[in-house]
Amino acid sequence: MRVKVVGGGVAGLTCAHAFARRGAQVTLIERKSATGQGCSWYAGGMLAPWCERESAEPIIAELGLESLAYWREAVPDVPNEGSLVLAQPRDLPDLKRFSRRTEGFDWVDGAQIAALEPDLEGRFDQGLFFPTEAHLEPRKALAALTERLVNEYNVTIRYEADGFDVVDDQADEADEADVIMDCRGLGARDQLADLRGVKGEMLVLYSTEISLKRPVRMLHPRIPVYIVPRGDGHFMIGATSIENDERGRVTGRSMLELLGAVYALHPAFGEAEIVEIGADVRPAFPDNIPRLRRRGRTIYVNGLYRHGFLAAPALARRAADLAFDGTACPEVMDEDHREW
Repeated sequence: MRVKVVGGGVAGLTCAHAFARRGAQVTLIERKSATGQGCSWYAGGMLAPWCERESAEPIIAELGLESLAYWREAVPDVPNEGSLVLAQPRDLPDLKRFSRRTEGFDWVDGAQIAALEPDLEGRFDQGLFFPTEAHLEPRKALAALTERLVNEYNVTIRYEADGFDVVDDQADEADEADVIMDCRGLGARDQLADLRGVKGEMLVLYSTEISLKRPVRMLHPRIPVYIVPRGDGHFMIGATSIENDERGRVTGRSMLELLGAVYALHPAFGEAEIVEIGADVRPAFPDNIPRLRRRGRTIYVNGLYRHGFLAAPALARRAADLAFDGTACPEVMDEDHREW
């Protein structure tokens, strides 16, 4: 089978991997000079299916559990330290509400929090610890996956490729591919009219005064903030979910709220250096559930919302099953997933 994958973000790379592992001849088309430079570039990299279950549909946790196992096998150096969810005393009702909407956690007290994260000793009395979750560094992970595709599976990657913005089964009749995988994110709105953009803003801080082993979610009245350790004193702080299509622009209000939340976690972050500020727009369908859609020989993988690394590998595996075996995946293909 000859497969053309259009888009080199987390969806495109995991689709290329899924098809290549099944013996397909894969060509990946990327409009930029390297893979992983779209909205995947600004991802948090948390592999936290149970934490996401608090605010997402059950299918996200199902996809996430499969993807968690995938990343542990597919790329090196995935820290398996779990996730920690904390709240200020005034926000403890939110912590209890969080616990009622998910599972896979242990309640921890102040001493247990200090044992998990010594630099947080004496700062919190209660929290939720999700021991089976993990996290990764998205940029390094996608670079490692790209290298593996090229060196182990002989995937051809065409960078700065012409025709990236046109993926149309009728217009591409001369293309020799048996299957075209459209993984363009918001670029696919020319074919998927119900896609919308959700902007996410983030920043990276550098501090030698605090150390964390695992992602920490800080419940906040307006924006639940997560702090993800990236090693060598770097921390990714994110992320907002704003209903607009503005790429790149970070608002002062968002930065104030992100910095305020991380300062509440530990005052040492108040002296941290701001290394990077960034934003991009994530593609989502109206219900925030990702979809596979097939039209002719084109399969669309889209609508990952803020669950890119958590959902993409599982969605890619389903796309390969659909193409090779004709296996329907109603949980991500039917428009009314609740009925399923």
